[in-house]
Amino acid sequence: MNRLSIFLPVSSSWYNGRMTHQSLYRAYRPHGFNDLVGQDQIVKPLTEQLATKKVGHAYLFAGSRGLGKTSVARIFARELGTDDRDLYEIDAASNNSVDDIRALTEQVYTLPFNSTYKVYILDEAHMLSKGAWNAFLKTLEEPPAHALFILATTELEKVPETVRSRCQVFEFKKPTREVLSTMVATIAKKEGYTLEPAGADLVAMLADGSYRDALSVLEKVFASANDKKLTLAEVELATGAPKHALVHAFVSALSLGKTDDALGVIHATSSQDVDMNLYLTLVLEHIRAILLVRHAPELRKEIQADLGEDVYTEVEALARVADSKLSHKTLKVFLDAASRIRFSPVPVLPLELAVLELA
Repeated sequence: MNRLSIFLPVSSSWYNGRMTHQSLYRAYRPHGFNDLVGQDQIVKPLTEQLATKKVGHAYLFAGSRGLGKTSVARIFARELGTDDRDLYEIDAASNNSVDDIRALTEQVYTLPFNSTYKVYILDEAHMLSKGAWNAFLKTLEEPPAHALFILATTELEKVPETVRSRCQVFEFKKPTREVLSTMVATIAKKEGYTLEPAGADLVAMLADGSYRDALSVLEKVFASANDKKLTLAEVELATGAPKHALVHAFVSALSLGKTDDALGVIHATSSQDVDMNLYLTLVLEHIRAILLVRHAPELRKEIQADLGEDVYTEVEALARVADSKLSHKTLKVFLDAASRIRFSPVPVLPLELAVLELA
């Protein structure tokens, strides 16, 4: 069984006199409840249980990848005063047999070394076999007083109802893009970089609601940076995201009603092996920003802060075009295209059809 690893709050550390690199995710892993962002529905009840000393014996943390489930489990264990020797992490994906669980349950009954609780964190708990779950149920229902289980899963529906009913279930929420954008900009600053707002927003979009993925994308950007000032273009180059120029050129052609130019930009984008689903998402974002600037003046400062000066200037210029063809209908047509693109045998086809429909 794997013991808890200790993570240092810096991105590099010294080992035998040499500087070793530490990934951003490990460097900025939360070390206390105060470090957690956007999970109040988890933090509040857990801190209340700690304060009142009304702690359960089994918890089930559910949510998609990279939301901090195992980090919260470790924090909870530390707040309980659990010594490293009494904290066990088990990867249920590779320790999922009946024998693995029987070995665990036999060990559960021995007393802790130096703590009130022996805490067991079972990651990817949904991977346990049916036989393993059956072997685990009795211990989970009536554990010794010193045993505490924390199960973490990305697929709550695969955890048997008999297990869920024996646990306190906490569901982790995905952070908003705004939260992720702010986080990556803050961490970039701590690491000595200046990240353009539009670049931070693109990193947040690519992370798809995962703290861990956001930091992985940011680390990729750092690795390819030529200097400490990170522009949107550098983020696009590092991540392989479509160039903003292709997005803006396409939306400009739509605004002017130039169908041939719009189709030409789609062809040029497709020829660069761009992820057309991501490209369409960026197009929708660009059109939405233009319409909001045009019809909701009170949001302009907020949009400017989110986009950065250069992109906002482009958006504002298109919002002011007198005979612009961009409207709510444009958004609706491309939203329909977005619902079809992932199932299309030719990814570029829904985009082309949307342009022709508008024409």
